[in-house]
Amino acid sequence: MKLSWKMLATVTLSVCVNSVAFGSNTVGYSGHPEAEKWLKEMEAEAFSDSYLRSILAAAKKKDSILKAMNRPAEKRLDWGGYRKLFIQPKRITRGVDFWNKHAETLHRAEQVYGVPAEVIVSIIGIETHYGRNTGNFRALDALATLGFDYPRRATFFQNQLKDLLVLARNENIDVTQLKSSYAGAMGYGQFMPSSFLAYAVDFDRDGKKDLWKNPVDAIGSVANYFVQHGWEPNGVVVSAVALEHALPDDFVNTGEKPGRPLSEWKASGVSVDQSHEVHLPAVLLRMKDQDKASYWLGYNNYYVITRYNRSRLYAMAVLLLSEEIKAKKLSN
Repeated sequence: MKLSWKMLATVTLSVCVNSVAFGSNTVGYSGHPEAEKWLKEMEAEAFSDSYLRSILAAAKKKDSILKAMNRPAEKRLDWGGYRKLFIQPKRITRGVDFWNKHAETLHRAEQVYGVPAEVIVSIIGIETHYGRNTGNFRALDALATLGFDYPRRATFFQNQLKDLLVLARNENIDVTQLKSSYAGAMGYGQFMPSSFLAYAVDFDRDGKKDLWKNPVDAIGSVANYFVQHGWEPNGVVVSAVALEHALPDDFVNTGEKPGRPLSEWKASGVSVDQSHEVHLPAVLLRMKDQDKASYWLGYNNYYVITRYNRSRLYAMAVLLLSEEIKAKKLSN
């Protein structure tokens, strides 16, 4: 059969599209098998099918996101290397500046939520360098890429994509304009969409929850996140300890959740702060800096910090940076 020029153009276009579908940075997710499954699960969310399909058509796969997911700093570095990323004079100085600029808001957050100002400042400092690095990806692209082309955590990111659409509808925001990190975390405090829906607050009472451009809402939301996860005002985070003898590996770095009471740690040969109650639960942490190691007991507030990022390196960096910022502020 002889093809007309119109038929030939159609066949050529079809071949070109199919040859790059789902494998480039420019093709949307319309027709992607995983996206089609997601569409069926979205039927209960009161979005029209035409809207959802337009969202999938607008979403773009980003190969750079998939590469970044396989090299997070928490897996590449020991405590010594990780600490150097965040405990820097510039970040400490800018933390003091951020605190001074938003002193009234931070004081109010302390009063309302019981979370120290320095901890809130430290979180924002580590997450985005006080709003300077909030992410250059579209959240839509990040979550679609990870939801549909990152099988290991597809369910999680598909749920986050759903929540992104819900929060955009709730806040009357164009979802295609929302920026995020490569993992879909957004704003000053890098909230995932589910965290935004659960913990974001309108701390300046202007009728909007804006974590992208409004540090007041971001400060209140970070503090609310902590208290909703069980932060104890004036509670200890960690304490440095020494070991009387080596302990089995299943005693150390067993997770974030404090489990053994101090009485058991003491009986096992761990030095224990005598000012703490013997029934206080803790987890034993080993922090390595090349060939050196230090040991710490982490308590409930340590566990709360790991609800933000489930890494002992992250939790210790938040604590150390908060202490450095507070010390510099008090010395000024």
